[in-house]
Amino acid sequence: MTKIMFVCHGNICRSPMAEFVLKDMVEKAGLSDEFFISSCATSTEEIYGGVGNHVYPPARRELAKHGLSCDGKRAVQIKPSDYDKYDLLVAMDSNNIRNLSRMLGEDKQNKIKKLMSFTDRGGDVADPWYTGDFELTYRDIVDGCKGLLEYLMKNSIT
Repeated sequence: MTKIMFVCHGNICRSPMAEFVLKDMVEKAGLSDEFFISSCATSTEEIYGGVGNHVYPPARRELAKHGLSCDGKRAVQIKPSDYDKYDLLVAMDSNNIRNLSRMLGEDKQNKIKKLMSFTDRGGDVADPWYTGDFELTYRDIVDGCKGLLEYLMKNSIT
């Protein structure tokens, strides 16, 4: 089983969107039993008293427009033990990569990747918290998840 953790700053917009987009893709491909897919934050900004906030309403609405539900998802922060638990830690932007390196130490197993590195465009997934453009973020995430799934299939990681 391939274990993938998507990572963003607060775990209320981009990383949960990626989590549920990839879950949908693997389900449609008949591969659900071969994957464990989750998401987390590098910060604790969306976690209060040990309980994480739900996915941000505009992100939920964007997922719902495409028939995807993220019901029950709450923000969680990455733990150092997640490095060993997951096969890939897929970050949304360069700041997430820096935070992961600071929090987890050296990426000795080359597990930390940027989602857009699985596309021809590269770069970062823009944070819709600041841009307000959840549709663009969704499109980037879909492109990144398609590329990620192709990469996993081609490299027999599943």
